[in-house]
Amino acid sequence: MPLITYLPGSTALVLDSPHSGTVYPADFRHACELAVLRSAEDTHVEKLYDFAPALGVHWVEAHFPRSYLDANRNTTEMDVGLLDGPWPGPVETDPKILSKVRLGKGLIWRTTDEGVPLYDRKLGVAEIQARIEQCWKPYHAAVARAIDAAHKAHGYSIHINCHSMPAVASSSATDFPGEAHADFVVGDREGTTASKALSRMVCEHLKARGYSVAYNHPYKGVELVRRYSRPAEYRHSIQLEINRKLYMDESSFALTPGAESLKASLRSLVERLLKTDPRAM
Repeated sequence: MPLITYLPGSTALVLDSPHSGTVYPADFRHACELAVLRSAEDTHVEKLYDFAPALGVHWVEAHFPRSYLDANRNTTEMDVGLLDGPWPGPVETDPKILSKVRLGKGLIWRTTDEGVPLYDRKLGVAEIQARIEQCWKPYHAAVARAIDAAHKAHGYSIHINCHSMPAVASSSATDFPGEAHADFVVGDREGTTASKALSRMVCEHLKARGYSVAYNHPYKGVELVRRYSRPAEYRHSIQLEINRKLYMDESSFALTPGAESLKASLRSLVERLLKTDPRAM
């Protein structure tokens, strides 16, 4: 299986799923059990949106796991303590961004959400560079290509960065451990990656379907919405987090009956976005 799928669409809407990958490369050489690693996945997110390509939506999906390389982080978010030598590239210095690296959640994860170490060894610099070349660069190129194509064809683009989150935040996952999450979290980095009117429409649509919705808390959006959004040019990007309790058993990873009703709600949101021109908002 390829490490990335990009299905070009014909509409102004782009969806991407950077964390639902389940193809664990042979060179991962992780020390913890696979079942422990799997808790890092945005499990089944790609299934929740599998209707989208048929509607003309651009779709980008990572098949490599988030714990191997997190495509929603910048290449500067490097935990240099993991490496067996000096990192030759730039390293992030922003304290806000570094807080995630300190949690073990940089570009290359050091620990699971529960604080379990992923490795019992130092990682080679060349090893990480290879992951960037094989995973990060192609994924970001596909997202950029999809957004550019949507914008060129329609004069605007709406990008939804698709994620899932645990029902309750784990000890090493966020700055808010133990917090019970809403059904959805809509993030636009405090109105900097999408128009607030568009984000508000997404929130209100989901609330009208009976869901609890939080806005920019505890997830504001990270690298993929930051990098490819320019709202002033009608390039809008929103991170959408779905509570896993709505569609799966978090212990067994099995889909639950709630997945079908959730998928119907997501389809209604996608159909609403396909009819939305943010230039008129």
